[in-house]
Amino acid sequence: MDKKDIISSRITVIAALKLMDEIRRKLLFVVTEDRKFIGVLSLGDIQRAIINKKSLDSPVADIMREIITVANSTDSYEEIKKRMIELRTEAMPVIDKDGFLEKIIYWEDIITGQKAKLKESLGLPVVIMAGGKGTRLKPLTNVIPKPLIPIGDKTILEDIMDSFCEYDCSRFYISVNYRAEMIKYYLNNQAGIKYNSVFFEEAKPLGTAGSLHLLDGAITETFFVTNCDIMIDEDYSEILKYHRENNNELTVVAALKSYKIPYGTIETKADGILDSITEKPEITFYINTGLYILEPHLINEIPKDTFYHITSLIEKLQVENRRVGVFPVSENSWTDIGEWKEYLKLINE
Repeated sequence: MDKKDIISSRITVIAALKLMDEIRRKLLFVVTEDRKFIGVLSLGDIQRAIINKKSLDSPVADIMREIITVANSTDSYEEIKKRMIELRTEAMPVIDKDGFLEKIIYWEDIITGQKAKLKESLGLPVVIMAGGKGTRLKPLTNVIPKPLIPIGDKTILEDIMDSFCEYDCSRFYISVNYRAEMIKYYLNNQAGIKYNSVFFEEAKPLGTAGSLHLLDGAITETFFVTNCDIMIDEDYSEILKYHRENNNELTVVAALKSYKIPYGTIETKADGILDSITEKPEITFYINTGLYILEPHLINEIPKDTFYHITSLIEKLQVENRRVGVFPVSENSWTDIGEWKEYLKLINE
């Protein structure tokens, strides 16, 4: 049994999130010091806690679900397998008669070669902002437009599109400007007819949202917007569920990114009197990943033929006290392919 995904109920929420990133699993199993089973902690539990402003330094015992599904050591392997397939669960803890964690059965143990969870069919349109010059990846982008930079046997653009196709989101609206003809040629010829793509072209650079006004009348339902240089390893159906349950007009997907300050930091009171010293604190920020969900009426609020960033739209909605949500993902769930360090790391992996 892999001990890496077995944790104490006393570890913090942020520590559990980092562990999930490290071992690339979205479930952890919580036990007492003598390995008596307490419960299961999922990535969804952590995300709900973050959304509800729970402190990242809280113990995971504070955010665990009370109702979970487990198997008993007396259950047959076929019974456990059947239950896991019915529930589409990534892993099943097996508990003995005294309440101790005996073993964990993983999806890959019961069905070889299949992913741990079937993707929910969403069928929403996806807008990919692919008009930028990719200046952070120069000199490569002097020759190849950023969306066509290779990752393995595919391009960045195809990787992004394939991630949405897993959720039956196969209608793509691709905003192009820099080297637009090369991007169009590649998708229309090299990539075959795999993607249902519509190109809309900026006559001039219009920022991260300015070209959306060109889709007025084309999109009439909730839709995703993504930059063409980011990848998110997250369940898109959970993001959409959060967006709809909270009646958001716009949802920003944000990654939690931690920075460790290598010095002791000082807080002071009035007159410069020392308040506290914290040795090498770790600070966590929310980073805008470049993935969003928008309601279609927002297209009409984008100024025409004007350089306009999506952050300007967000600020406008905030000033008007309209609902803008933030859905958190872990640091390693977000990859910014638009810079050399992350790009090289990804292709090496």
